[in-house]
Amino acid sequence: MATPNYGYEKRQKELAKKKKKEEKLREKQDRKIHGGPENDGTSDDSPSDESGAEAPPSAA
Repeated sequence: MATPNYGYEKRQKELAKKKKKEEKLREKQDRKIHGGPENDGTSDDSPSDESGAEAPPSAA
């Protein structure tokens, strides 16, 4: 039976990690240049306090 090549697996993980880091940096630079998130801050489809969930009662 062949032995696993752990060095190859480690290198692949490192390359994937490096690629992801570079992509994040590129997106961060794009946001800085264009002045905001890619969707222009109009992400109203994310759940918020108005999602119908019970909010804790206010101390009024």
